[in-house]
Amino acid sequence: MKEIIACEMVFEGELSDKADICCVPFQEKNWEEYRRVYNECFCEMRRALEVEPVNFYSDYGQMKDKARDTYLHMRQGVLAGAVSCYGNEVDDLFVNKAFQGQGLGRKLLLWGMNRVREQGSSDIILHVAEWNQIAVKLYLETGFVIRKKEKVR
Repeated sequence: MKEIIACEMVFEGELSDKADICCVPFQEKNWEEYRRVYNECFCEMRRALEVEPVNFYSDYGQMKDKARDTYLHMRQGVLAGAVSCYGNEVDDLFVNKAFQGQGLGRKLLLWGMNRVREQGSSDIILHVAEWNQIAVKLYLETGFVIRKKEKVR
């Protein structure tokens, strides 16, 4: 079984930018597309880290409690990416593979960070698997620092 290291990161930069994208609240009608794109985005990591099931989402019941904190960025009626904001935490940020490499991950991160601040939190945190070096690099470049690393498995 592969070792999994999770990084807890805290934002220590200056949040001066607003994201120049629009995100809309998740609705149940978005479930099937959200499930498909989420699973596509995280399956490589889950497979590499031997996390089962590889496709995490299978039933809407798994999303029900998270739905009110999840926001979608749509482009021409297609789910381009999503981000969730739980209290002071940015979570479940992903970009549809068809839209990767265009800076959308950074924009979703900024959008989520601004949402956390709008909801009254001054501290912004996130958690990321150390395996996901592309995400870790983005977060470090944006002003996050690693507060701690924890062996999850």
